[in-house]
Amino acid sequence: MRVLITGATGLIGQEIVKHCHEQNIAVNYLTTSKSKIENTENYHGFFWNPSTKDIDKNCFNGVDAIINLAGASISKRWTADYKKVILSSRIEGTQLLIDSLKGETHSINQVVSASAIGVYPDSLIHYYDETFNDFDDSFLAEVVKAWELSVDGFSQLGITVSKVRIGLVLSNKGGALQEMVKPIKLGLGAPFGSGKQWQSWIHLNDLARVFLYVLKHKLPGVYNGVAPNPVTNTELTKTIAKVLDKPLLLPNIPRFAMKLVLGEMHTLLFDSQRVSSKKIEDKGFEFVDYHLQSALQDLLANN
Repeated sequence: MRVLITGATGLIGQEIVKHCHEQNIAVNYLTTSKSKIENTENYHGFFWNPSTKDIDKNCFNGVDAIINLAGASISKRWTADYKKVILSSRIEGTQLLIDSLKGETHSINQVVSASAIGVYPDSLIHYYDETFNDFDDSFLAEVVKAWELSVDGFSQLGITVSKVRIGLVLSNKGGALQEMVKPIKLGLGAPFGSGKQWQSWIHLNDLARVFLYVLKHKLPGVYNGVAPNPVTNTELTKTIAKVLDKPLLLPNIPRFAMKLVLGEMHTLLFDSQRVSSKKIEDKGFEFVDYHLQSALQDLLANN
């Protein structure tokens, strides 16, 4: 089996590539940086530039499925200009793949695309599953809706469409967890706002496994990429501190303070989404990391 991955050199992409190679799945990948192009037996790089609609169509050779992860980071200040980059990077890349496959002879039968739980409204009481469709009107929700709609275009080519709505990804290689760890290690950690907001998290290893499970079992539709036990921001902060054996001495960090620092992006820290993993579990997927403390012990063992 051979898959084409966009965003293969990012945090999630690298983990998926590792799992592919462990399962003898060969990888083609697209990159906007020619210096990141490698060519080995099971790892072939190809250049693309979605903004100029430039793509090396050799990337599709021998490919059975696409894993679509590419998109600009949401962890940079959301200026008006950068908001456009966040949206266009997802839409343009997806559309370029679809347009490039039109009229081509290919063997691709499935696309598994990244999405995000940010599409669900901020709520302390709701428990969201994939059937919920009264989506939020926040910036992130608008991005996710537009991204998922663009991915649906693959179905017009007879390609099965699958989407994984990703939650808070916990990793020791970068991402949100490492940013949370820094102040706690210095004794400056504290929950955000009330601390009651739900954080639907997933260990990076399990997230990669979800993508490949959806791929190998040809599961169509939407799946939440979250672990079975969401926690509050307070519980998350306290558990990180416990695993690191650090005290939490400061009062909760008020929302207005983080809004001053981060602007609109502060909603990433304060919005609450309690999200269900039942659908993927009902399909037979078994999580390695069910519980937050054991996941954090695995990830922070050497901190």
